[in-house]
Amino acid sequence: MHFAINLPNFAQFSDTRALAELAREAEAAGWDGFFLWDHILYFPAGLEPPVPMADPWIALTAVALNTSRIKFGPMVTPLPRRRPWKVAREALTLDHLSQGRLILGVGLGSDRNREFEGFGEEADPKTQGAMLDEGLAILNGLWSGEPFSFEGTHYHIRDIQFAPRPLQQPRIPIWLAGFWPHPRPFRRAAAWDGVTPLSRERTLTPEDIHEIITFMQRHRQHTAPFDVMASLYIGRDERTPEIIAAYEAAGTTWLQSCFTWNHSLEEVRAHIRRGPCSA
Repeated sequence: MHFAINLPNFAQFSDTRALAELAREAEAAGWDGFFLWDHILYFPAGLEPPVPMADPWIALTAVALNTSRIKFGPMVTPLPRRRPWKVAREALTLDHLSQGRLILGVGLGSDRNREFEGFGEEADPKTQGAMLDEGLAILNGLWSGEPFSFEGTHYHIRDIQFAPRPLQQPRIPIWLAGFWPHPRPFRRAAAWDGVTPLSRERTLTPEDIHEIITFMQRHRQHTAPFDVMASLYIGRDERTPEIIAAYEAAGTTWLQSCFTWNHSLEEVRAHIRRGPCSA
């Protein structure tokens, strides 16, 4: 099982230099992944707007340049809020810059911070789902390195060829996020490379992860490796060696330590320095 750090991209975590330094420390302490939220607006409880934010893709570029081994990526990018061909190009650039260490987490996103409606973007979840499916097909097609055309409801591409191909083959890993137990995002994830299960009410347990893995196995059409990310929220969830072992036994391939705007940089740094297998 691999271990990761997950951080917001706003408030005290909007300092790109600080994020790059935390990633460097995480790599030195033996962590395997470093993931950032992807928001352009956020209104966290207790903070007066406007809240300072960092662009996650620029911050991840700093992470790539400040590390040499650790995996990294947005967790997650709301693909319907972004032009899929722009994401395809940005991901290719980061894949090559990092020598093949990018993991691309994607999902629908949420409009509770007016990140869609506030800018005139599509905010209907059903329409966003269709845009997400089309966007995923476009990412895969443009990364093929072959001439690519696409005629969808929302996107149209006519005979476009991207170079270079990704260093990672058959593609840059794509992990889908979704709220368990809603089946649709997990059926969608089954066609790709990994899943990040979420829950609004509670932390998903090892038993939940086992149930999710069973669901994914029923819906996957091939036997390629598939990652399942579990999340523990630091300060709320226990993180003992026994709990870590239970997630691993359930089939979890990645376990991330998640922080929010309520944590300080010093608290994150202390957790990182204790190492991935500490309580």
